[in-house]
Amino acid sequence: MTVAPLRLPQFVQERTERPSRLPPRAPESAHAAGRLLDSHGRVIRDLRLSLTDRCNFRCTYCMEPDVRFAAPASLLQADDFVRLARVAAGLGVTKIRLTGGEPTLHPALGEIIAGIRVHTGCEIALTTNGSMLDRTSLRAWKAAGLDRVTISLDSLRSERFARITRAACGPDRVLAAIDDCLAEGLGPVKVNAVLVRGVNDDEAADLAALARRPGVEMRFIEWMPLDSGRAWDPDRWVSAAETRAAIERRFPLVPLHADDPSSTARSFAFADGHPGSVGFIAPVSSPFCGACSRLRITADGMVRPCLFSLQEWDIRGALRSGHDATIAAFLVDATFTKQPGHGITEPTFRQPERPMSAIGG
Repeated sequence: MTVAPLRLPQFVQERTERPSRLPPRAPESAHAAGRLLDSHGRVIRDLRLSLTDRCNFRCTYCMEPDVRFAAPASLLQADDFVRLARVAAGLGVTKIRLTGGEPTLHPALGEIIAGIRVHTGCEIALTTNGSMLDRTSLRAWKAAGLDRVTISLDSLRSERFARITRAACGPDRVLAAIDDCLAEGLGPVKVNAVLVRGVNDDEAADLAALARRPGVEMRFIEWMPLDSGRAWDPDRWVSAAETRAAIERRFPLVPLHADDPSSTARSFAFADGHPGSVGFIAPVSSPFCGACSRLRITADGMVRPCLFSLQEWDIRGALRSGHDATIAAFLVDATFTKQPGHGITEPTFRQPERPMSAIGG
């Protein structure tokens, strides 16, 4: 059944970064709706929980080597994440993605997955760099309730992989992780790559070929200005259209036209009929803000209505209150402040203070 959108007054976000604080009270119509609505009529169905800001990679487009992580005492506990998931599910959230940092570094990951499964009917997905995955852990997480895994892989060449990730492992370890996920029934496995001009953009077709393996969906994400070094350079940015053209010189593609309107990716099949799909996520060249259905909560308990929000709201007080109704009201208020779009290409755009690793992918 289609639910008619409510007509709500629009929240106007100030374009100045503020210290974390409580969100303003949303109108009573938003609270009465029983679901998470923003002032532009969008409904939140996807919650992204960042379990940690820690990561064992230092990818050049994300995190500088000298980044210092938050003190463990400042981060949410496992039962906080489960409680947030349960309350959000009661407000209409149907998909929960566990992110980081690198979420597999969290010592209670299995406990969190199991708690979310017990208390919600949500789909549970995990985004990881794949370096820490093994069959034993994957089997346990699937038994606990994990549905799907998304893995990042930016190069198939060992030396280049090392330069990009600044990590000790190589692409073979990540490719093995993909196989392990498929073997444990955690597919289809989505594999994400970020291409940077002059770094790995010549691998577009090689990476796309991974999607010709059963159970793998390859996706290319445009590089966004969310790096800790603030080195994002539009001259090194590679558009989705350019990536698609490079792939089609080897593998002609045809649009699938099957994506949900709120999906981040636009998906294509191989024109030769080979199974598999290639997706393009284009937040810079083709923003999908108008149909965004996502809300983020950082590992230290800040609600971010948009990946590029300049305001974030501290939910830790609501969590400590002991009342689910207080948490639910806070989420309604915070969601209502969601901005209409991120405006990366606008002259007034400001990169958020937090990098991607501290926000959660």
